[in-house]
Amino acid sequence: MSVAWMNPKAITAITIHCAATPRGRDVKAATISKWDTARFGQVSYHYVIEIDGKVVQTLRHDQRGAHVAKNNTGNISICYVGGVEADAKTPADTRTGPQRESMALLLQALRVQFPRARILGHRDWSPDANGNGKIDKFEWLKSCPCFEVADMVRDLGL
Repeated sequence: MSVAWMNPKAITAITIHCAATPRGRDVKAATISKWDTARFGQVSYHYVIEIDGKVVQTLRHDQRGAHVAKNNTGNISICYVGGVEADAKTPADTRTGPQRESMALLLQALRVQFPRARILGHRDWSPDANGNGKIDKFEWLKSCPCFEVADMVRDLGL
């Protein structure tokens, strides 16, 4: 998997998102980019991982996304299709096996290119309202990406 070149020091974070699309709904990266352009005036994510595991790069690394308010500069974004149950309301880790595998490979490639970047979930950018040094579940502004990114990063040895 090749990834576009960027100064490694310019990238300080890699943030994982979900598209908040219902489990099993086959939404393509181009559709997500259209939704984001209509809502935010631009493509939001650098990568979209479709339900079949296909990784689509939608922004170059030197382009700023629109995915974490006030924290988009130097932040590579990865969005997987899914994130809610079929009811379109209940947050859930709906990643398919191929999505999990592709996400792992993409993160490994990005870690080589950007070794100092923190890998976070969107919800990990929520404010630490109680000042205890961590983002507790009650502080999340949203559930996205609907799984513990820190656990995945640990399991992958990243």
